[in-house]
Amino acid sequence: QVQLGESGGGLVQAGGSVRLSCTAAGRTLASYAVGWFRQCPGKGREFVAAISWSGGSTYYPDSLKGRFTISRDNAKNTVYLQMNSLKLEDTAVYYCAASWTTLPPGPNSKYDYWGQGTQVTVSS
Repeated sequence: QVQLGESGGGLVQAGGSVRLSCTAAGRTLASYAVGWFRQCPGKGREFVAAISWSGGSTYYPDSLKGRFTISRDNAKNTVYLQMNSLKLEDTAVYYCAASWTTLPPGPNSKYDYWGQGTQVTVSS
């Protein structure tokens, strides 16, 4: 069992940047591929980014490429999501999730563990 925790959310102005962190307790995160998802008010969960356990493979939906960057530091047991040029529509609760998959991770991977989420609010 692994407990995931997100941090780094908050209020940010449009055009600004924020970096989210995902850490793990109970087990090393280095064993897992990790994905980030978000849920906007009144909408379903949306895939944001994913990274393989080694960091060698990343995946983004076309709509977010160039603005969002996922990375990891396995020595710190942490996965990051750097979000730049934020827009109002990026306002959401952001979740990280861990997957045992050894294939390049993506939106359809099976994610076994989920964090509680961190709120990101983008203001005009």
